[in-house]
Amino acid sequence: MSKYLSIESLTSCFKKQEVKLAELIELLMTYSLIDAKAFQLPQIEKGAEHEQLTEIHVTPLYGDDALDLGLRFYQKLFIHHNAPNISSKAASRLPGALCFSVTHQQYKAAMSVIDEVNQLKAELENIVTKESGINKEQRFEFVHNHLRGLITLNAYRTITPLINPDTINFGWANKNIINKVTKQQILERLEKSYNAGRAVPPYSSDQWAALVALEITDIKKLPDDVILKIKRPVKVQPIARVWYSELQKQVQYACPLPIIAFYTEDSGIQPKMGSLSDYNANTIKYRHKPKAQPLELVIPRLHLYREV
Repeated sequence: MSKYLSIESLTSCFKKQEVKLAELIELLMTYSLIDAKAFQLPQIEKGAEHEQLTEIHVTPLYGDDALDLGLRFYQKLFIHHNAPNISSKAASRLPGALCFSVTHQQYKAAMSVIDEVNQLKAELENIVTKESGINKEQRFEFVHNHLRGLITLNAYRTITPLINPDTINFGWANKNIINKVTKQQILERLEKSYNAGRAVPPYSSDQWAALVALEITDIKKLPDDVILKIKRPVKVQPIARVWYSELQKQVQYACPLPIIAFYTEDSGIQPKMGSLSDYNANTIKYRHKPKAQPLELVIPRLHLYREV
């Protein structure tokens, strides 16, 4: 796709998402609210985006207050929706759930709009990351030249709808993303960085080239059958654990946005919703933590390890 067509697709897709989000909010405001909880998390100030969080204080909201905040949060898509001192680089999250009593017709109507919203979100991400043909380093400029101030993560996040869950509980997930890589893949990545001739602060271009050259030498010394892994820590995330009695099944969902739970009038289910506790990294208890393969750090800046 040409860059011109990508720009046209980007703006058109986003405008459709805005319209459909407004339609969804308007529709939900006509539905009968059974219960609502939203858990406000501290906002991240500019300059503190990469600090490791060991404690997170939760401020709960209930009923109409939670509903109002939750519906507004779905439409929080631009930097100007934040206070001036709040970072636009850090993910903004509002875990919670909005529970509505609905007829089957109301459920179908809401699901039709939610499906359209989520489809447009996926389409927007695909336009930016694939169809545009623009590399990762240029995406920010591409998006912000045409949708100035857009927080892309918020625009990509899908809305999670549920039907007749018995209980909704909340918690925290703290994990690493681990990807297995080959020696050749890492060498190609390092050589590309070396040949780019860029200066990466706080290094000059010559200093950066020297650093990468040393890393290339270290990787070449490793045996060809070495098992390498990129183990990148992910910041703690709020989750929802949802129980369905009829299925005798628990499902876990990421919960950066309030979940929307629909209860059909003939279900006979009275929803039970828990709370989200404050997060404290020092008091986490693992139910089952499998023994990890011993790893040795090879290149700290890439989070690259080798199995030992």
